[in-house]
Amino acid sequence: MRILVIEDDAEAAAYVAKGLREAGHVVDHAVDGQAGLNMASAGDYDAYIIDRMLPKLDGVSLLTRRREAGDETPALFLSALGEVDDRVTGFKAGGDDYLVKPYAFSELLARVEALGRRRAAPANVTTRYAVGDLEIDVITRTVRRAGKKIDLQPREFRLLEYLMRHAGQVVTRTMLLENVWEYHFDPQTNVIDVHISRLRSKIDKDFERPLLKTVRGAGYTIDDAA
Repeated sequence: MRILVIEDDAEAAAYVAKGLREAGHVVDHAVDGQAGLNMASAGDYDAYIIDRMLPKLDGVSLLTRRREAGDETPALFLSALGEVDDRVTGFKAGGDDYLVKPYAFSELLARVEALGRRRAAPANVTTRYAVGDLEIDVITRTVRRAGKKIDLQPREFRLLEYLMRHAGQVVTRTMLLENVWEYHFDPQTNVIDVHISRLRSKIDKDFERPLLKTVRGAGYTIDDAA
């Protein structure tokens, strides 16, 4: 799952993000309510984890705005406000679950993954992609080539998913930065090269025909052409 954590407490956010990533999820972090609103509006997330008490824009107002905009992404509120009225306010704002601080991370993880299972993919949305003998399932987050399971890190999976969604097309570095890393600027690093190299070593190295190709001066493409 791709999860947006909206939490102004840096230590708490790092703790949650670390645990979610270790469980195989992709995590983005927003440091305040306004940043969270902007990222939620621009991104495509499977779940939100929202602190109630946020600077710039509180969590309830944030989710209310997203629901008014038609956003149905499952949302879990985290809050030290645990009275019945507080929880009711969260649910009325469009929250799907509410967890009172302090909490056990195992419970948080179980609740978030339960939200993900509730969100059934629409019938007209493709959830499986194949190029040659390479297959990816974005629901189970599994990758196989020639029937062999390939283990990818969350960012590698996200990179491959984007390439597979655009199979046969040239994907530029800017497209990857914006859609895989959520960067809307050039970070002046070799982050793409490093991840492309790692991905290529996993999906191509032990197989006869390479699928992931560099298009000099343009970007990358994944296809089954000889």
